[in-house]
Amino acid sequence: MTTVPAMPATPPPRLPVRDKAGALDRGWGGVSPMLTRLAAERATGVLVRERGTLHLADGKVVHAESPAAPGADVLLAAHGTLDAGIWRQALAESIASTGGAGTGVRRLTGAEAVHRAGRRLVARGLLTPGALELCRLTALYDAAYFALAPSSTPGRFRYGTEDGPDAPAEAPREPDRTPGIPHPVPVADLERETLRRRDLLHGIWPDALPDEVPLTREHRPACPPLPARRLAVLARVDGIRTASEIARELGRPAFHTLVDIRRLVAAGVVSPRPPVSFTEPRPGPPGDGVPLGPVEPVDPHITLLKRLRDALEAL
Repeated sequence: MTTVPAMPATPPPRLPVRDKAGALDRGWGGVSPMLTRLAAERATGVLVRERGTLHLADGKVVHAESPAAPGADVLLAAHGTLDAGIWRQALAESIASTGGAGTGVRRLTGAEAVHRAGRRLVARGLLTPGALELCRLTALYDAAYFALAPSSTPGRFRYGTEDGPDAPAEAPREPDRTPGIPHPVPVADLERETLRRRDLLHGIWPDALPDEVPLTREHRPACPPLPARRLAVLARVDGIRTASEIARELGRPAFHTLVDIRRLVAAGVVSPRPPVSFTEPRPGPPGDGVPLGPVEPVDPHITLLKRLRDALEAL
């Protein structure tokens, strides 16, 4: 019998490993590969995502909007810094200063109108440049956190302005010495801050359900001592309001309100309102004894699968 000498086992090839240090230097950790590419291209335009929009100029973010986050006007008017009517007047004047249809002047985008309104208020002495910039950056990072959340639909980017990339006619110039010019935010800084905020919320309470659904109070025999800031949030928990609605009513950034709500959930004081069961048959109209058929159940793992998909696309 002939024996075949055993060949030495060839070690399998090493799997490719992403350079985490290099990714950190680039400033992104898979938040939005599309946004990272636009930053590398130094693109100008509007990135529209499922939960918000980002306005870019030369690859940097100059403005962000989200239905879940209060705008700069709400933050300014919340604690008496600025009257809401004065802001609306400045915003209307900024829009009207570019003329109407048929004048050959490009219509202002939403970001441009907000920036010009702020500069008008600073020029009139109604607002300091520092207060305007602090409020603007707070609103930008707040809205960007929600705009960059994992989504079920792909984002789309419109190059140029909201009205298209056509070159505009000569528009009225703002005074050269007008203070309050906004400073753009690099995409790397924005994505790093978004990741930091996600980790912070996950460390407080890992379930994101309280961020989106109405909240109810848990009546306990002895409520733990709470700071005044959290008590103000707790006072508005009524089983109807969501975290975003509470933030808008208080005039606070939505992310800061999420931090307070998750701490309240972790303390057992607040809980998300139980969702309506989708598997039990719903009752029919009065007098009709035949119940309607059951509704198709919702897969509870859809959100997790979407996050995994976004993470794989970022590799």
